[in-house]
Amino acid sequence: MNPTATPDHSIPDIQSSADTRHIAIDKVGIKDIKYPVRVKDRAGREQFTIANFNMYVNLPHNFKGTHMSRFVEILNEHEYEITVQSFKTMLSQMIKRLEAQSGHIEMTFTYFVRKSAPISGVKSLMDYEVTFIGEILEEAPPVITVKVVVPVTSLCPCSKEISDYGAHNQRSHVTVAARTNGFLWIEDLIDIVETEASCQLYGLLKRPDEKHVTEHAYNNPKFVEDMVRGVAMRLNIDKRVAAYTVESENFESIHNHSAYALINHQKG
Repeated sequence: MNPTATPDHSIPDIQSSADTRHIAIDKVGIKDIKYPVRVKDRAGREQFTIANFNMYVNLPHNFKGTHMSRFVEILNEHEYEITVQSFKTMLSQMIKRLEAQSGHIEMTFTYFVRKSAPISGVKSLMDYEVTFIGEILEEAPPVITVKVVVPVTSLCPCSKEISDYGAHNQRSHVTVAARTNGFLWIEDLIDIVETEASCQLYGLLKRPDEKHVTEHAYNNPKFVEDMVRGVAMRLNIDKRVAAYTVESENFESIHNHSAYALINHQKG
């Protein structure tokens, strides 16, 4: 359907009909629709990827339904031009097009960072899961949250202290969701997390690199509590961040369960 076309009034518009149950709906829309996007990285390149979208608006108690096709129309109008910069525009368009007071968009995609191994310098791509979350509540300005899942290595301080040979370590996922005051590169959040881990991960390592990352982790043991506190301290002093949630899940190598910690903080 062309959004500028004249509506055919001979076809009933059931969604706009009245509802007599007097129950408003907080979120209604479409979920898990995939669409091509491009995202600019800190190095000045553009990455072309596929994003998974969730798009919702509120529905007043007196309307039977919302117009689901209009969500897809908004995506189609942008096609490959969806960027971080246009995300706020899409959110505002959605509110206006669906005549809603509040709206919510989530855009989740795989993001790649080119990294150099610590000793050999060999380059490889490392993948991260990134989500942009946009919300408009009533007549307030749009709020944008950047969420990134960063896989890292954690080595147990207790295991290192009590063991005669080595210490158990595991891969961990540290997730940061930051509500921003200004522009924030995805790589900025990744750097903060990887600095606070026992060791960061790489897509490709040679033998000298493997020796280095193993020893680096051993010399830098971190509990799950240490990692979330370390990341929180760095976010606390970053003026671009207005609020954040940082959580860490360690996929324990000596247990069949994970260790977990979370800090949620609203500045000011």
